[in-house]
Order: sequence, then C-alpha cells, then structure tokens
Amino acid sequence: MMKRIIENIGIVMVLFALLSSCTKNLELSPISEISVASLWKTEEDAKGAINGIYARFRTQVQENLYRWGGARSEEISYGINGSEGREFLFNNTLSAVNPGPDWLRLYSVLHDVNLVLKYVPNIDFTDQKEKNKILAEAYTMRAYIYYILVRTWGAVPIIKEPTESFNPSAPDAYKTQNSPEEIFAFIKEDIGLASGLFADNAIPAGRAYWSKPALNALKGDVYLWTGKILNGGRADFEIALSALEDVKTADVTLLSSFDQVFRGTNKGNKEVLFAVQFKQNESGNQYGQDMYIAPTEIPSDGDAASRGLIGVGGGLNRWAPSEILRSQFQSTDTRKNVTFTEIYRFPSGVRTFYASVALKYKGGVTGGARLFLDDVIIYRYADVLLMIAEAKNALDLDPSDEINEVRQRAYGANYAANVFVSTDKIANDEAILKERLLELAFEGKRWWDLIRFDKAMDLVPSLQSRDRGLLLFPISQSTLSLNPKLIQNEAYRN
Repeated sequence: MMKRIIENIGIVMVLFALLSSCTKNLELSPISEISVASLWKTEEDAKGAINGIYARFRTQVQENLYRWGGARSEEISYGINGSEGREFLFNNTLSAVNPGPDWLRLYSVLHDVNLVLKYVPNIDFTDQKEKNKILAEAYTMRAYIYYILVRTWGAVPIIKEPTESFNPSAPDAYKTQNSPEEIFAFIKEDIGLASGLFADNAIPAGRAYWSKPALNALKGDVYLWTGKILNGGRADFEIALSALEDVKTADVTLLSSFDQVFRGTNKGNKEVLFAVQFKQNESGNQYGQDMYIAPTEIPSDGDAASRGLIGVGGGLNRWAPSEILRSQFQSTDTRKNVTFTEIYRFPSGVRTFYASVALKYKGGVTGGARLFLDDVIIYRYADVLLMIAEAKNALDLDPSDEINEVRQRAYGANYAANVFVSTDKIANDEAILKERLLELAFEGKRWWDLIRFDKAMDLVPSLQSRDRGLLLFPISQSTLSLNPKLIQNEAYRN
C-alpha cells in the first residue's frame, strides 16, 4: 500500500508542478485518498518512503540510465535483431520528436525525495542515527538525480519542495530552467548535507543503498566534472581527490576476479559501493537483455568458444558491442571475455563474423531460462581508482599507482607487459580514458566520460564535424508542449 501511494503522489504531483494540468489521460488513484496526516507519523512510514524511492529509481536504471550515460558513445552499435529504433542514440540523430527517454520519471523520484526531506525531520525515531541515515540517503539520491539531469539536458528546473497542491493560475505554477552553474551549486549543497548526516563509513549489507563511501564516490565524480566542464580547476580537483581517497578507508577492494564483480551469485561484493538491486518476482529484467542473444539466434555452426561463453541464450540482440570497442581489447586482457564475445560462423570453411554479444550483465539461468537480474552498479572501487588517477593527473601528480592497480587485475600473468608509466598530462589523460572504456564498458559511464574528457566529438564517429550542442539531449516535444516556460536546447531548435 505504501509503495502504491508513493507512486501515485510522485507521478501526479510532479506532472502538476513541472509541466501542466494536462493529466486527463493518467490512470491513477484519486489524490483524495492520499493523506499526509496518515502517512508521515512513524519510523515505518519513513522507511517505507525511502524504500519506495529506490524502487522508483530502479525503473529508470532498467533501461534509461544506460541510454543517457552510454548509448550515444562509440561502445555500442547494431545487433542482429531489429533495434526498435535505438540507432538514433548511437548514430546521434536525436531530435525533439525523437529525443530518447525524457525526464518526467526522474522528477517523480525527486518528488518522493522531497516528501522525505519535508516530513521525516518531524517524525520521532528510537535511534536518531537511523533518522539521519534516511535523510542522508535522500539528499544523496537528490544530488545524484540532478547530476543525471544536468549532464543530460544542461539547464533543467530545480524543484526543492514536494508539490502537494496545484494552481495553474499561480505565477510560479510552471517552473523555469536553472543554469548548470546553479544546478551544480545545489548538487554540492546536498552532498554537504548528506555528508554531515551519515554517521560513519559503513556500507549496508547488499550495497544497494547510498552510504558515505558511495556519497564520496559521487562527490569525486561531481567535482571532476565541474573542475573540467565549469572551469572549477585546481580547487575542484583537490576536493575530488580528497573525497575519492576517503573511499579507500571503507570496506572496499578490487576482487581478484573481474567476472565475479557482476555475477548475480556474488551481489553486494566488496568492490561495489552502490548498486541498484534486481530480483526475481520483484523487478523486470535490466538492460542486459537487449545486448544478449536469443537461443534461436545462436548458430549451430558457430565457434565453440563463443558458444561456451554465451551458454543458454536469452533476450534479443537489439544492439551490441561495436567493432570500435571490441578492437581495443588485447587478447591478454581478462576483461575481454567478461565484457563481450564475438560469434563466428564457418560457411564453406571460411571464418565469418556473425554477431557480438555483451556479457557483463548477462544474468543467470533459472529453470532453463536466462533472467537478466544482475544488480546494476552505479559506483564501484575500480571506477573510484580511475577517478583518483584522473584527479591526480589534473593536479600534476603521478596517476600510475591507481592505473596499475586496475591493470594488474586485468592482465594477471601478463601485467608486466602492460605496466603504465606516467609521461605527460595529455598522454596520461588519454590512457585513463581508454582504461575507463576497457574497465567500465556497458556500465553507463562512457558517454559522460567522453564529455568530461572533451573527446566525444573526436571519438564518436557520428559526431565528428558536427555541432557541439548535440552533446546535450533534446527536451522532448511532448514535455515542451506541457510547460510554456521551458526552452529547447539550442542544437535542436530547428
């Protein structure tokens, strides 16, 4: 009941507050059945509300987070099945009428967060630390959602309060967009508030909730972005490095096996800082299902190595690891056969490429069927190490230790031939960006990495010699039509 009420509040109020009163087609329970007085009284109400936030956020992680954070990069291309229109993402042919996922459901998550931040402070808790933890998680989630929004669309509306009534005639009924500078100031404020509320560096069992170490990973990520994109420079890089170094003091480590970081049988492992949980009978499959391959599409005359890596088929090969990505992995890199496989056929004895399949989030087999229920990792320790290397390089420090820690696991017995040696800042940055591609492919990082390193226009073939304004997503035409104060991003105005 709590989850249904929270969902109703979020969808109804966000559409009212952000967009317009055009809700006649929404199939929702009446607002009149939602009573603030009956909901926000006990610890259980607060815990139910914060759990509802994670549940709603998961619906965005199922597909949309990768579409915003990875799909427009060079790591993805056509699969062997119909793409269902996904090519407009990796071919970068977005428009106001074909914009990719819009932001409405993210604002629904924000509405839920704002309810928690408004009402939970007034609830009595047996343990104040538990109350503070819930508030800290809410502030962190709000910071992270706005971080998605500002990187994806640039200027977006900041909404700090839940909207519990709506008057379309009111002067502030429709929200205007805030500048990226204002949004990042707000994100950093929330990060500061959350940091003061987490009691310690503990990471919850399962690692499916925000914690102080995960917050510090987010903080480092944010300050690297503003250091580079908003000219925050050395001051921001120093803050990023300090936050990321703090993560090292938590209960985290690189696993000895790269494969085991992602497997459903090893969820909540010590490399994970924060992941979104997927469970049978609780959630649908995550986006790995659209990068795999149906049993009927696995060729009987395919090579034995790829068939062994794939095992039981599942999902559909809607889009797949690109040749650009695949060509950058060395055969000695143990990450290669965890990240993807290539299927070859042998018609008339000639080795012929057939398909590529992403393996990182390949799920597991239950009752003979493959289910894609691996947790989707938002932050993990290898990501943090490479962000530390990035911050160090920006500060004219040697990034070798962190890069080599990642490489040592990746190359194992072949590490000696792949030791990183620092040279100059430009070459170091190129090495860090490539290492992030090899380490974090299909984790929804690559597109934003390319923007942060200022390499998207160079490394994504479909963007070369085009308008830099295309680095932002367009605001959907349907969203624009509902809110007269919204202004379309410049590259999509024609």
